[in-house]
Amino acid sequence: MSKNINNIRIARTIKRKESSTVYNALRSIYEDSIFVGEISQLWPELPLLANLRCGLWYSPKFDFNCYFKSTDGHTNNLSFNTSRLNLHVALLAGQKGGCMIVDSTRKGKRFPDSMSKTIPIWTCVLNRAILNYRTRFDRRDLPENESATSNELGSNAQESSGWDCSLHLPLWVSESEKARIENCLEGWTKDLEASGADIASIASSLKKPLRPLWISQKTVIWLNEVPEYDSWDFTPVILVSTSSSSGSFQHRTTSEFSWNYIAGAGDDEESWARGLSPDLFWKNAYDLISSGPDLCNQKIANIVERDRVRRAQRGQSAPQVSVRASKCSGRTGRFPIAEPLDLDNGIGAEDDKLNDDSGISSLASTNIAVGKSQLAMEVPPAYCILNCDRQSFSVSLENPEMYLHLPIMDSKFDRFSLLKNLPSALDFAKTHLRKGKKLLICCSNGEDISVCICLAILTSFYDEAGHFDDGKSFSETRITKLELRRRLVFICKFVVNGRPSRGNLKQVFAWLSGGGYIPCAS
Repeated sequence: MSKNINNIRIARTIKRKESSTVYNALRSIYEDSIFVGEISQLWPELPLLANLRCGLWYSPKFDFNCYFKSTDGHTNNLSFNTSRLNLHVALLAGQKGGCMIVDSTRKGKRFPDSMSKTIPIWTCVLNRAILNYRTRFDRRDLPENESATSNELGSNAQESSGWDCSLHLPLWVSESEKARIENCLEGWTKDLEASGADIASIASSLKKPLRPLWISQKTVIWLNEVPEYDSWDFTPVILVSTSSSSGSFQHRTTSEFSWNYIAGAGDDEESWARGLSPDLFWKNAYDLISSGPDLCNQKIANIVERDRVRRAQRGQSAPQVSVRASKCSGRTGRFPIAEPLDLDNGIGAEDDKLNDDSGISSLASTNIAVGKSQLAMEVPPAYCILNCDRQSFSVSLENPEMYLHLPIMDSKFDRFSLLKNLPSALDFAKTHLRKGKKLLICCSNGEDISVCICLAILTSFYDEAGHFDDGKSFSETRITKLELRRRLVFICKFVVNGRPSRGNLKQVFAWLSGGGYIPCAS
């Protein structure tokens, strides 16, 4: 009996491996992208956003990215994370009248938890914080001796009463879970308000409350009855799930090839993509899809190698690709913010030429910028460069001492790598910031390690007003998690795709709070 069970398991494993080829994944993504294109054309004025990382595969062109984690919506891990506020999404929705967010899931569900719960929680908390801000603002504007029941306050209160702060969840979320979420909303709203987030800018941008809507491949839409988004009494956040929920693997046949559909194929790209990125895929999509299952792997290898050589010739980071074995085969009140995000260009409204590329973001008047290491070659030579990528690169600077390479590994691979390199990073930053130099902090993606290093520098050498004080205020205060969170919110105001990992943030806090240590080499 047990032998038969083992044989069944082996057969299932083989079938799963055969189904999970790179061609199957890319063909599935390509087919699902057609659905995304059709939905985006229903409301072409609304910007299209990819929820990192899976959603980034499903369209050749996105207007912006965002980062809502499914784990924040898991039943036993419900949370509102101030490290991932995505405030640029709210600003964008306010400016454009709404937005569309694309994501996918492999779980056999119609929607990932990021869409079922994480984003609905986010919209509700933001709506509540905006209402609280407007209520306080209205009361502050009253004459000193005027009653709270004055006509002015009464009209404003009446206007605010139409501001929907209720929790909108999809029908498949149970009433008991909805009740648990509602019990946490007040606390989450206070966390948002305490984080120093720029609620004022969002409140001025949003004319109607945010509200999620859900669209999947099973949604029925009558094309002659598509409503105008500006006719709704809310600002729509349209959640587009690309996954077909008919099954994890569906055998499909065309006139040329037979292949297996994979729901949420864009997920966990390290395990299947062989170094191919969404950008490279869409530049070569027709060639890859038309090549068929037998030639697809070789096509990918050629594309990835050509791109690597091109970047190497330009002096950019170009490591060899190693294929991992597949599993199946307003104001913050503390820091001055120069301008609201100029979302038409996807950058902060700064004069600095670094902001000509959304891959590098300048932090207001702090003389600090954060970005991808592959773009560091293009910065002005007057900049100092702190390279936290594992790969070094050559760059033309006024002085060789203006460049420092610290090959910092992610906390998943080395729990103390960032901690061990922080002293060198802080010394380098302090030396050059003292001289009034501008500092670029870069890493492979400009979203994690570079953000954490920037957080350590900002906390160590800048006062509460955002001015460089050579560490004086840091030596006189005790850093708390709340203070660190406020400064991280300030950074993510400009580095809108910043998504520092919990392990790396813990190392920064350990050092700044005085509890950091460097383990002895074994």
